[in-house]
Amino acid sequence: MKLVTYVLDANTPREGGRAGVLLNDLILDLATLGRWAAAREAAFARLSPGSEASLPSTLLALLQEGASAWERLRIAFALASQTEPAHLQSQEGLAFPLEQVHLRPPIPTPPTIRDFFAFEAHVRNARARSGLEVPPQWYQIPVFYFSNTSALYGHDEAIPYPRHSQALDYELEMAAVIGREGQDIAAEQAADYIAGYMIMNDWSARDLQLQEMAVQLGPAKGKDFATSFGPWLVTPDELQPYRRGSGADERFDLPMRARVNGVLLTEANFQEIYYTFPHMIERASQHVRLRPGDILGSGTCGGGCLLELGQERHRWLSVGDVVELEIAGLGLLRNSIVASPHHPE
Repeated sequence: MKLVTYVLDANTPREGGRAGVLLNDLILDLATLGRWAAAREAAFARLSPGSEASLPSTLLALLQEGASAWERLRIAFALASQTEPAHLQSQEGLAFPLEQVHLRPPIPTPPTIRDFFAFEAHVRNARARSGLEVPPQWYQIPVFYFSNTSALYGHDEAIPYPRHSQALDYELEMAAVIGREGQDIAAEQAADYIAGYMIMNDWSARDLQLQEMAVQLGPAKGKDFATSFGPWLVTPDELQPYRRGSGADERFDLPMRARVNGVLLTEANFQEIYYTFPHMIERASQHVRLRPGDILGSGTCGGGCLLELGQERHRWLSVGDVVELEIAGLGLLRNSIVASPHHPE
């Protein structure tokens, strides 16, 4: 399944998004879908006796409710899949054409965001720009930093150019969302904790990042002004055709591409990752509790940003640029750059 957070009015406050599931070119509202299914399917009703809203209205609540909520969703989605689209659209508040909704980040308010540094090619290429080699410690542990959970954007949302920066960059990444609570999770079992995957753009102000990391702390302001996720959260079963390896070595053969203003700049493949998501989950969960909705970013793929490609290939991003990130099986995440209130065009 492909799960979304959507609004019908782009001016809806950030906390006002509702959970939906994609059925062909329709977005089905999750809570309304639950009530619709309960009135038609005895097996569904038995799973949620006495429940006024048999499916939650947010994806975070779906993850927090756990296995029983997922089972109700599977039954309801199967029932909708066997129903004529015209009937679904005739039900008040149930189905909306995809082109009529505005997508927000699938998980608009995650408990945490950890962004890793897991592609060797990215580490090697980026450090080579400064005449540096990959530090030996990088091969010992998967490292990450915490990102800002309150500056998130979805598909087709405009990204304000960060004030005080003149070196805006994109970063092509894949993200995994934690589906159930766990601590000290072994890599061999870690894939069972993943609820789904999505595209991630870790926007970076390179001049601010360089300034911060010169004092061996960060990144912070060089990163926390914006992160994009989307267009939807794809459940693991949909990626099975791309799966290579298992357990701690689980990877996916997923071509990755980035374009700026329609010009292809990045081509990579997710299976080139050095540290897998199971490795990242093992590291992230050491001594601490991972919770439903926590997000883990893969870090940038090889050649997945302008820092690696160099100014001879493409200038830093500017107001008016359109960045498209695409990963097979996950869709396309597009954002345009706009002037912030205090940034000149």
